[in-house]
Amino acid sequence: MTTPPPEPASPVSPEDAPGGVEGDEPRRSGLRNPEAAVRGLGAGTLALEAIVLLLAIQPIRILGGDLSGWGIGAVVTLAVLAAVVAGSMRRPWAWHAGTALQVLLLASGLLHWSLAALGLIFGAAWGYATSVRRRILG
Repeated sequence: MTTPPPEPASPVSPEDAPGGVEGDEPRRSGLRNPEAAVRGLGAGTLALEAIVLLLAIQPIRILGGDLSGWGIGAVVTLAVLAAVVAGSMRRPWAWHAGTALQVLLLASGLLHWSLAALGLIFGAAWGYATSVRRRILG
């Protein structure tokens, strides 16, 4: 009879395993600075939203949108707010302000349907960013 070969030793000790030992710290994300990484994701999402909003004004007007002066003002205001919140991601209220901004963008769909489409797209991107934040920071 031959004996089966010995199983290779695991490079991870039981204490380092994902479950860990009771009383240990929760498993780290592997990022050097997880808070900064999450802030960067949120700020990048909002900065991209501000740029897209500003670039969307002219195509909406040309393609038959009835975007009046008030509508253009609302879009510019939303873009400026997105830029301000992106620069304020170190503040504890910034994530809540970003969520409120997504709701305002979706509501601006009453001015033009394409703004509602942008609201859905960036709302999904913001939802992903907040889920990553929750997953990494707990």
